Amino acid sequence: MDIKKISFIGLGLIGGSIAKTIRRVAPQIKMYALSGHLSTITDAYEAGIIENSHMPDMKEISDSDYIFLCTPVKQNLLYLEQLKSCIAPHTMITDVGSVKGDIHRAVAKLSLEAHFIGGHPMAGSEKTGFQAATSYLLENAYYVITPTSKTPKEQLFRFRGLVSSLGAIPLVLEPDEHDFATAAISHLPHMLAYSLVHLVKEIDDPKETMKTIAAGGFRDMTRIAASSPVMWQEICLSNQTQMLRLIDLYTKQFQKLRSYIEEKDAPSMTGYFSSAKDYRDSLAIRKPGSIQPVYELYCDLIDEVGGIATLATLLASNGINIKNIGIVHNREFADGVLHIELYDEVSLNTASMLLKKHHYTVYER
Repeated sequence: MDIKKISFIGLGLIGGSIAKTIRRVAPQIKMYALSGHLSTITDAYEAGIIENSHMPDMKEISDSDYIFLCTPVKQNLLYLEQLKSCIAPHTMITDVGSVKGDIHRAVAKLSLEAHFIGGHPMAGSEKTGFQAATSYLLENAYYVITPTSKTPKEQLFRFRGLVSSLGAIPLVLEPDEHDFATAAISHLPHMLAYSLVHLVKEIDDPKETMKTIAAGGFRDMTRIAASSPVMWQEICLSNQTQMLRLIDLYTKQFQKLRSYIEEKDAPSMTGYFSSAKDYRDSLAIRKPGSIQPVYELYCDLIDEVGGIATLATLLASNGINIKNIGIVHNREFADGVLHIELYDEVSLNTASMLLKKHHYTVYER
């Protein structure tokens, strides 16, 4: 690549993963970074990722080929104002935010459209910070690119090449198109998860019966409600228009289902559920995305002292690292009593074959 210098403002999970991937695939590129914590700069410097061991100012990164804004949306807007007065003629600014409308409007207001390409890597993790960043987080993940009307075509082509070199799949969209799509497949599901948790919390009895028997369906759907409350508050405010539009559309969809149930319309219910199942089955469930896939299986536990230890030892002796393990008391959908979560699909498939070989009954979702 003809790229000589890339700088980062913010070096957390996404920024750090992009930087680590660039160091892996294009070690000749010089990289610099600013961060809210000097310790992050120190860690990145000692890891050989960036050139600076100190906290640089804006002028020191102003001649970069690319400047990645990797801080929360509102902070990115402030950094745009600072960069306007000092960037070099050839410098392109990009971001990694999950909402594009606000930053595109700010870019237009600052007359920076010829220097900006929006970006959103559809990848993530339950962990945060530079230490959680990896050089393979973006592998085969969609990387949405949202150019402005004044982004030079050659710069768009060049940035697509950079994204592809990271192992990601570039997808060019309009900012509003991106925000509506992500509101539907990412933001709305989080709102549903939060609201469902609140519903169960408010209607549960004093004995917490619902909490006690909460099983697979509830846990799977509400897992994402464990995400950062501050981050989702910012996303809702940044993508308010699309969020409200999607909530209204979902409300109409839910009312349709309610009417089928109220009218005891069995054929319509069956058709509704079948159509949804067919569409759900057509999805590439384990494709990387903004919500990380879960690699889990359930199995019946052999009724003997040390049964869990025996199973764990079997997996460990075959090089399989367990991420989480626990007993499931509610056997919804005929799942087994032991729940095992693993780190990747290879481990999942290997563990399944190994357990079946040793006569465990395995259920996969």
